[in-house]
Amino acid sequence: MIAQYPPMGWNSWDCWGASVTEETVRKNADYMAAHLKRYGWEYVVVDIQWYQPTASSHAYEPFSELTMDEYGRLLPAENRFPSSKGGRGFRPLADYIHSLGLKLGIHIMRGLPRMAAHRKLPIFGSDFTCAQAADPNSICLWNPDMYGLKSDLPAAKAYYDSIFRLYAEWGVDYVKCDDIAREYPHCKREIELISQAARHCGRDIVLSLSPGPAPLEQAEHLKTYANLWRITDDFWDDWRLLRGMFERAEKWCVHAGEGHWPDADMLPLGALRLCYPGEEGKWTRFTRAEQRTMMTLWCMLRSPLMMGGDMTQNDGFTLSLMANEHVLAIEKESWCAHPLRSAQEEAVWLAPRKDGKGFYAAAFNLSDKKRRVTAEVGRPVRHATELWTGKQTRALSALLPAHDAAVWYVET
Repeated sequence: MIAQYPPMGWNSWDCWGASVTEETVRKNADYMAAHLKRYGWEYVVVDIQWYQPTASSHAYEPFSELTMDEYGRLLPAENRFPSSKGGRGFRPLADYIHSLGLKLGIHIMRGLPRMAAHRKLPIFGSDFTCAQAADPNSICLWNPDMYGLKSDLPAAKAYYDSIFRLYAEWGVDYVKCDDIAREYPHCKREIELISQAARHCGRDIVLSLSPGPAPLEQAEHLKTYANLWRITDDFWDDWRLLRGMFERAEKWCVHAGEGHWPDADMLPLGALRLCYPGEEGKWTRFTRAEQRTMMTLWCMLRSPLMMGGDMTQNDGFTLSLMANEHVLAIEKESWCAHPLRSAQEEAVWLAPRKDGKGFYAAAFNLSDKKRRVTAEVGRPVRHATELWTGKQTRALSALLPAHDAAVWYVET
């Protein structure tokens, strides 16, 4: 099964924006292989604009020249990804990442490049042109590189089939498709075409849809055609956004299951915004307490875990969050997670273990002051372990600093 468990990995956006280079990707892959692979972290995802030679910051350059082949399929910019020279695409980078025991992911925008439509380039493996597939009235509001496709026409299917065949040849394991998850209803058929192309390309590829918030009423459609989908717009290191995630998690938790995962977005940990003017090298704004709360909620929800910071700059605390095998085990060993109590100042979540050997209980202090939060689970507790501290207890209660969390494994 594709994405039997929530994917875990690294994504270049939070630290390098549109300007990521092959050197940076390889260094982060090396770090993951050395320090995190043993804990289940495996995907290395190259985010947006890898095909734009002049990208140098988080910002997009409207109507810039993009690198593509004679069939309108985007290729890595050779000056930023030198191993792609000679039409090799991401194959050499994928081979390197696979040699580390990891997997490669890439970001794409829905549709095809405007340049390909204007030049009437042929679609590989078909009698159609990119101009026939493109819908000039379907344009992303925040990035003008692409036209959406006329999804009711066979030319649209031919184009998506052509790019996913290319990704399979490159050895891509994960595709994050952007400008689509919240674009219902007009992108519904386009999602289906992308999903079908991914499923029939000859390689197992995880399909992720962004950005959110995806509409809750489309949950069954999303579960049918995607492996993960964003439930929020871009998530950053702001307590207000983290506090708001509890409401989203409560609505979406019932839809988490093998092969399909609500995605609370990347984890803005460690060194962020390395290419943002005036903010270069800034560390996450989250307090350590807030980082524990984020990791605990994401794991209880069973959201995918995608580290957003430059891992090569991780400090000991950041590594400890990512390498806590007992907290990470919640992602694989639990099911049917749900809130027991949701209030303005605190929340309590429960997640049974699939093997019947107990359950996980999490307590969150959502207030701005120190507060005792108790997880009342309606049964006696004989033995429990708080997973952040390792302390043994029989009381699911903790005096928590502001915005902090505790999570217990309760054996039954």
